[in-house]
Amino acid sequence: MTETTPAAAIRAGDEYAAQLAEFSDAWAELHRQQAALDARKARLLARSAAYADAFADATVPAIFPPAERQALSRRSTCAALAMATRMPERTVQLATNDAERLVNDAPAVLASLEAGRISARHAQVITDQLCDVPTAGRAAFLDQVLPEAERMTAAGLKNRARVLRERLHPESITTRAVRSEADRRVEFEPAADGMAWVHLFTTAPIAQGIIERVEAAAAESRNAGDTRTCAQLQADALAALALTGVTPEDVMTSPVLPHPIEVQEHIKPTVQITVPALSMAGVSDAPATLDGYGPIDPETAARIAVNAPSFTRILVQPETGAVLSVGRNQYRVPADLQRAVRLRDGTCRAPGCGRRARACDLDHSVAWEDGGTTDVGNLACLCRHHHRMKHLPGWNLDHGPGGVLDWTTPDGKHHRTEPDPAPF
Repeated sequence: MTETTPAAAIRAGDEYAAQLAEFSDAWAELHRQQAALDARKARLLARSAAYADAFADATVPAIFPPAERQALSRRSTCAALAMATRMPERTVQLATNDAERLVNDAPAVLASLEAGRISARHAQVITDQLCDVPTAGRAAFLDQVLPEAERMTAAGLKNRARVLRERLHPESITTRAVRSEADRRVEFEPAADGMAWVHLFTTAPIAQGIIERVEAAAAESRNAGDTRTCAQLQADALAALALTGVTPEDVMTSPVLPHPIEVQEHIKPTVQITVPALSMAGVSDAPATLDGYGPIDPETAARIAVNAPSFTRILVQPETGAVLSVGRNQYRVPADLQRAVRLRDGTCRAPGCGRRARACDLDHSVAWEDGGTTDVGNLACLCRHHHRMKHLPGWNLDHGPGGVLDWTTPDGKHHRTEPDPAPF
């Protein structure tokens, strides 16, 4: 007996196929338009960098050396673009660097992006690999990688581009490894709910060695009956290794890894913790604020503060967040005023800048030589870069009541920053 598909089911299938074709066509067209816009953005950023270089001598005072004038002109331009779009200035700087590589060193890739044959992610993968390829090897690399980009996903292209770059690179990997090793660093990235990431960029053998030691310590603890997950044990093993010196050899004699609470006891920081008054009195569980991170539970704040050789405890009124006390145990004079301004600002007060206040200059909004006063109404935290940039032609800063700062950029646009309210 032969089964037949009902006519209604055929019609429904045809309707679904037709609608799906409409969706997929529209989706592809939107991506093509987005790629074309990304190409336009790259061209604009590259042009802005070229103009910044061309006008550096005219827009930056001659007291700066020529190379520094160009750098300041570029950073001033990137700052104005960042403020216009509420983006981090560093993001615009990196995007400008990528745009220059795309426009100046890989015009065929830019054309493919503009035509919608590849996406901005594809172009980024290519420029990331291209940035360390000497001029002699770029043409061969681009000739081979672009056709791959036009047929692969960005994720697949990443591996393929890395292999091509390695095969076609005119320099030996030994030479490049020595140069890249100079970029090793550690980065801190806050996360939610009292957590954070620590990123280590180092040589591959060291990274692999760290992973193997962490895995070995976690495995020994697991074999001894520890009920923590493998991921938790590996994280705790690395914390113990960094803060207490616990090694896999130590685990062989005492296989159970210390808990994070035990490891925290080895932290000896100089910290600034803002604690709501009722939490300090033990009648509230409102979060404390750890400078440079954000909200943490009051129990952890108290535990860390106990071990700190010096720290500033700042009490705030729980309903209004008004500062009740900032302590008086710092050297610089007037210490109480410095602490009050840094507490109010939290970070650099230039729009979009997140540099922590304690790493910033305390700037007189109205210069001292122009009659400015040294008080909370005329002081603001500015990182060294924005402190210098404020004095470049075309930039202006007005300090209003309550710590409100009104910035004017060289293109005549106005941007306002206000102090963050008390966290809790």
